[in-house]
Amino acid sequence: MPSLACTIEAILYLKAQPLTVSELAEYAKCDRAAVEEGLIELMTDYAHRDSALEIVETSNGYALQLRETFHHLIQELLPADLGVGALRTLAAIALKGKIAQTDLVEIRGSNAYQHVQELVELGFVRKRRQSDGRSYWLQVTDKFHQYFQIHQDQAIELNQYLEPKA
Repeated sequence: MPSLACTIEAILYLKAQPLTVSELAEYAKCDRAAVEEGLIELMTDYAHRDSALEIVETSNGYALQLRETFHHLIQELLPADLGVGALRTLAAIALKGKIAQTDLVEIRGSNAYQHVQELVELGFVRKRRQSDGRSYWLQVTDKFHQYFQIHQDQAIELNQYLEPKA
């Protein structure tokens, strides 16, 4: 049977986003006090080992992330060749959190269809058909958050990439 600290580590790895103590307790099927002890054990372990990963506390909970020392590898190993238009479309999707493709086209123009296809292929955007079948819901993926080193709980200052449709 794995230790609670190992279970918490697995949960943080699989969820790839900050989780509160309550959420961790729910996933680990234990109480909050046990999770807090497990987190302390896990954070201490990571602090004393030679590892590329670390457990950090963010404003929305605890996260398993790459140490800053290794951030340069993200750009080297996961390069994305995105044009300005595709970046602006990606920024619009990230700002909205979840947006209908038809609404995105109103904001970004008809080129957004091509941008969305490119962003889906690169793994930065997830596209799901709406229940009425008329359009798609668009959301950024975990790869987006990892690549751009943006936690889901951070305020995203991407307005500079949006331009009004002419």
